[in-house]
Amino acid sequence: MMTYATAGESHGPALVGIIDGLPAGLRVDVAAINTALAARQGGHGRGGRMKIEKDEVEILAGMRGGITLGSPLALLIRNRDFENVRPLMDPLTGSGEPITRPRPGHADYAGALKYRHRDLRNVLERASARETAMRVALGEVARQYLAVFGVTVRGHVIQIGEVVARETRDLPDTDYIAASAVRCADPKAGAAMVRRIDEAKAAGDTLGGAFEVRVMGMPVGIGSNRQPETRLDALLAAALMSIQTVKAVEVGEGIVTGGYVGSRSHDPFELQDGAVVRSSNRAGGIEGGMSNGSPLIVRARSKALSTLQKPLGSVDLETATAAPATIVRSDVCAIPAASIVGEAMVCLTLAPLFAQKYGGDSMAEALEHFAASQAGAAHLFESE
Repeated sequence: MMTYATAGESHGPALVGIIDGLPAGLRVDVAAINTALAARQGGHGRGGRMKIEKDEVEILAGMRGGITLGSPLALLIRNRDFENVRPLMDPLTGSGEPITRPRPGHADYAGALKYRHRDLRNVLERASARETAMRVALGEVARQYLAVFGVTVRGHVIQIGEVVARETRDLPDTDYIAASAVRCADPKAGAAMVRRIDEAKAAGDTLGGAFEVRVMGMPVGIGSNRQPETRLDALLAAALMSIQTVKAVEVGEGIVTGGYVGSRSHDPFELQDGAVVRSSNRAGGIEGGMSNGSPLIVRARSKALSTLQKPLGSVDLETATAAPATIVRSDVCAIPAASIVGEAMVCLTLAPLFAQKYGGDSMAEALEHFAASQAGAAHLFESE
């Protein structure tokens, strides 16, 4: 089984991560990991923290000469801002004036009660989206593993605030989306999104939105219908919902088809040059909890960030008096960054399923199993 874990606080010394179960023989492109980390830091509407950090990954174990060894791969990203707050956040000696006014919409209040913390900093440091930097690093490793099987994963922003991008059947090239200030494939909507973010910033407010992730090159049969927790759609929904601001996940046209009749909801089979194809992809590439060979399409919708420069009402938990919510350094809009994290979470969900289906202690062995599986599927309905 391929598994991963992360650790680290937003302003602690570093973020760390381990991915276990990678086969030996995978060549890891560290520059590509750093490119993904830089993309997560970008996007119009990001705050001052991004001017301090310059995320770069360090490989601590599990690789030699740029190639995985089959042992756990350990990664580290240092937090530059730690040196500015060392008296507060040093793991051994850190202390300081407590934060006691929870922000509506954040983990502050529930976490304080759950863990019995009097200082909300002990909650918000791990709850911060800074943690997703390591997810992106691990996700890029998973993406490189999937690429060996011909799978590509791409995300883009489809909504910020009230501005919705037009639907597009085919995405432009990756460089075009990367060049957009909001990672939007629709230039007109992208410009309107930038203006809307500026308006929200001027008002001391924040904006939510939505992003889409598309996966091309998916073979049939990733996932399972055998148990609820093995369904591909369930696993992807859980992974995307784990991103701090995400409140809803959609597979394919799952939202609109809830109001359709069956004849308008499904994807008819057709024969094209002797091959079985679909005339549509309303299912988003998943049927019965398994990939069906069509492009996999998932969307996630995120709430606006909970740290406002004109804060909502709160309560000081120390004095039991009404008070405005705490203001900490934050973003106006993080949807472009969330789309990068979404890509990572899709990769981290799919990679273990590929490892489970195709196995192999080495990449060479896994590819042998993959080739045999594809050949067997191609001949399934041939007459004996």
